[in-house]
Amino acid sequence: MKIEAWYSENFESKLSGRYITLDHINPLLKKYKNDFEISILGASEFDKEIPLVKIGSGKKVILAWSQMHGNESTTTKSVFDFFKFISQKEVFQDEIGNFLKNNTLYLVPILNPDGAASYTRINGNLVDLNRDAQDLSQKESKLLMNLFSSIQPDLCLNLHGQRTIFGLKNGNPATISFLSPASNSEREVTPSRKIAMSLIAKMNVDLQKYIPNQIGRYDDAFNDNCFGDAFQMKRTPVILFEAGHYKGDCQREITREFIFYALLSVFGMNSSKAKTIDYKEYFEIPENKKNYKDFILRNVQIEKDSKMVAIAIQFEEVLKDKKIIFLPKISEIGDLKTLYAHKELDGKYAQVLMNSHENIEIGETVSIIVNKNDNSLIYFDENNFLF
Repeated sequence: MKIEAWYSENFESKLSGRYITLDHINPLLKKYKNDFEISILGASEFDKEIPLVKIGSGKKVILAWSQMHGNESTTTKSVFDFFKFISQKEVFQDEIGNFLKNNTLYLVPILNPDGAASYTRINGNLVDLNRDAQDLSQKESKLLMNLFSSIQPDLCLNLHGQRTIFGLKNGNPATISFLSPASNSEREVTPSRKIAMSLIAKMNVDLQKYIPNQIGRYDDAFNDNCFGDAFQMKRTPVILFEAGHYKGDCQREITREFIFYALLSVFGMNSSKAKTIDYKEYFEIPENKKNYKDFILRNVQIEKDSKMVAIAIQFEEVLKDKKIIFLPKISEIGDLKTLYAHKELDGKYAQVLMNSHENIEIGETVSIIVNKNDNSLIYFDENNFLF
């Protein structure tokens, strides 16, 4: 059986959408109490329990954590896809057996449960945990640092999600991005960074068959307040995963599958022939650019006799009744020739109305954009839009 076939039939269907909290994962963790060693790492600032999952008994120690930013949930879904994969007894048993024998994985499914509950990047005290590696002012930050110190991992996986604004020079979106964080301001390529770079290069090769030319590399500007940089300073290889947007996949159900394959790749559990790759190939991965919008309407007039412009819309994610609502807002107006969009339309030099008026302001919420002279020509409708 190919891994794609297994995944399509067996991914963790009880987790879906963008809003993932402890209430969603705790019932699933209970199912694995006889498969993995599950404990409580500690409590968040708002006293929510933070679970820790230990898998395997091998010499190589791996530390991974997801939802350090509470609104970045895609990798958490992928983690539970991995749990389901590694606990089943039907297929890929050699690969699973070798992993369990050679590795000990410590995985924190949701490091920031307070932020996850409120669907925010920050924690309950309004602190970005990934800028707290030096101050360690928050309970969650201390727990992660103490866990790192106690297990002394050989590899760290920092699992995140990225916004839809990131794309590549080739015009494609950055559906998945990686980074081997720097360990000093000179961005020196240290031995630990080389290990991480080589693993990222391998994942890049393995993922190209799924998302060719849609994999990016983050800028490695050094910031010792970030946990990836801080752990790399301690000579531990760190890989930052960033789960981004795939066309038509607002809920990130397709991207989660790619992250699952990336996990199998970095754990050496797939059938890839790319066992080891020179770290220098890491630098061949194109660097991310902030060159994407969710929607761009090009070649339109806002007012009669005005010059032709393009109108960009970006969706704001808002938690409402435990669901994520996507609010379309005007983000930029101009020629926008250097920008791409997940969906674009050509207005063909028409004059347009937004929400029944001509005045269009940055930051305004959009319901509908139509042709002023023919209201049947609808360029954007919030109730019928998929980017």
